[in-house]
Amino acid sequence: MGDLCSRLAAVDERIADAARAAGRDPSEITRIVVTKFHPASLVAELHRLGVRDVGENRQQEFSRKVAEVGRLDGLRWHFIGQAQTNKARAIRAAASVVHSVDRLRLADALHAAAEPGQPVLDVLLQVNLTEDPARGGVAPAELEALAAHTAALSSLRVRGVMAVAPLEEPPTSAFERLRGLADTVRTVVPAAEWISAGMTADFAEAIAAGATHLRIGSAITGPRPQRG
Repeated sequence: MGDLCSRLAAVDERIADAARAAGRDPSEITRIVVTKFHPASLVAELHRLGVRDVGENRQQEFSRKVAEVGRLDGLRWHFIGQAQTNKARAIRAAASVVHSVDRLRLADALHAAAEPGQPVLDVLLQVNLTEDPARGGVAPAELEALAAHTAALSSLRVRGVMAVAPLEEPPTSAFERLRGLADTVRTVVPAAEWISAGMTADFAEAIAAGATHLRIGSAITGPRPQRG
């Protein structure tokens, strides 16, 4: 717990420094701790340390951890991985936020999975910042149409955009392009102000480009356990 607390504090200090360097208020930025491959007990430890936003990439692990940990007070579960339409009901049942809506069929599947009385689901539209169509995310040219379609689904609330910086491009230029694409979404959904961008190696650049949500894993959690 002590090492975890120290790592968390160190990352939060770096986030605050980067925010101030960009002329921003650190309180505007949500730090999501990605607990991929770690046991559910780590989520409980993080919650005791004040963490209220955790993220997972894989649906089965995501659903299992939510079931094991339960609905801890104030804890928000972010699904940040690629989503299959046939997993939409399981994802929706566990998630507070889905960061990876990248096609019309997935938006429709998440909407169709809404149970009576279930709250509106916050979603982000994942954008592909590369030229490789096999990478996750909607092509920038199709983003506006996806935003309009998703915004028309009553059980979903479009909050903004998400992207991963390409390895072959400096993160500064990639995140600047993402900020421009976020502006495009706001022409359709004016309240969609979230930008989910930045991980351990590039969150300072993401903050400088306006990121509101950072996805940080091993810098806080420590090395990931080997999968069995």
